[in-house]
Amino acid sequence: MRSITVVGASLAGLSTVRALRAQGYDGEIVVVGEERHAPYDRPPLSKDFLKGDLDAEALALGDADEYDDLDVHWLLGERAVRLDPAARTVTLAGGRHVRTEAVVIATGATARTLPGTDGLAGVHTLRTLDDAQALRAELLSGLPRVVVIGAGFIGAEVASTAHRLGLHVTVVEALDVPLERQLGRTMGRVCASLHSDHGVGLLCGTGVAGLLGDGRVTGVRLTDGRVLPADIVVAGVGVRPATDWLAGSGVEVDDGVVCDAGCATTVPGVVAVGDVARCPHPFTGRHARIEHWSSATEQGATAARTLLSGVPAAAPATAPYFWSDQYQVRIQLAGHVAPGAEPEVVDGDLDSRCFTAVYRREDTPVAVLSLNQPKLFNRLRRTLVPAAVPAVS
Repeated sequence: MRSITVVGASLAGLSTVRALRAQGYDGEIVVVGEERHAPYDRPPLSKDFLKGDLDAEALALGDADEYDDLDVHWLLGERAVRLDPAARTVTLAGGRHVRTEAVVIATGATARTLPGTDGLAGVHTLRTLDDAQALRAELLSGLPRVVVIGAGFIGAEVASTAHRLGLHVTVVEALDVPLERQLGRTMGRVCASLHSDHGVGLLCGTGVAGLLGDGRVTGVRLTDGRVLPADIVVAGVGVRPATDWLAGSGVEVDDGVVCDAGCATTVPGVVAVGDVARCPHPFTGRHARIEHWSSATEQGATAARTLLSGVPAAAPATAPYFWSDQYQVRIQLAGHVAPGAEPEVVDGDLDSRCFTAVYRREDTPVAVLSLNQPKLFNRLRRTLVPAAVPAVS
């Protein structure tokens, strides 16, 4: 194998490049990235970068010296539109064909948008650096009223940042309990209460019927008939895996690129990593996309081993890990909060918003959640027990 093309200049894509070189691959590596930016760190986009405390250069995941050592040919600002495994080509939007012997799919996901909002100024999503730059400019412009639609982690972080900038913020969530799917009902309520702790409005159990405004948004109409005045609207309503370009390639797609435990797809010589990859996780045993920073780095090493050895190589059964910073509270979660797993507070208390809880299923610790207790969290996450270790097919 003398050429590998990585489609997606993301953390997952860069992690795979690093792993390929670390594991001894000395052939050609081409990285195709739809964005014009070199790989950058996404978590600060909703926090320090959005607040204006970081510039774009501080987000860079690598530097010129490292990229020279990695010896990568970058095609940035280029969108892949077709994969033809038989011809061993990746076709770009401009018509160029990149010939390659293997492909790493690292195209990630795109933010879902609210229907009927095209061309309406003041309406934002937050997924890319360009998204964050546009939203930051408006948040810092003095427009006072912000409505965030969706109380997931990204929506909550944006609300927290806007509040710290002194803006009037309201969060709208269709579910009765935000974050219930990720944390369970009890802890979802606790984390959602961070909004009310800081005077941020949280409206649960109601959806959005539409936006008001002629040219620029002026309000949000809820499904219960209420209207929220708004100068800025941020839609945090989830993402969609970026797989459209794979149509007709033979790569199986089902809420992401379907992979085995070694990140191998249904097409030989094609692997997938990061938010776009739907793999059986070696800790949870579930076949799912895991949109975590840590998973993107771990999958890069796994995919590189699979490509270079020709045999799917399962990753270690490490507990998935995620963190979120909201209202100066560090929320950390490791493991998988499966149905029936109940949390027990083992240190601190809920009212102080400083505690650690362990989720157990049949007396087995399967997940740990911590608010502002990083040391205890790091110790307890090492005690978690995998649900199952999937076989590599």
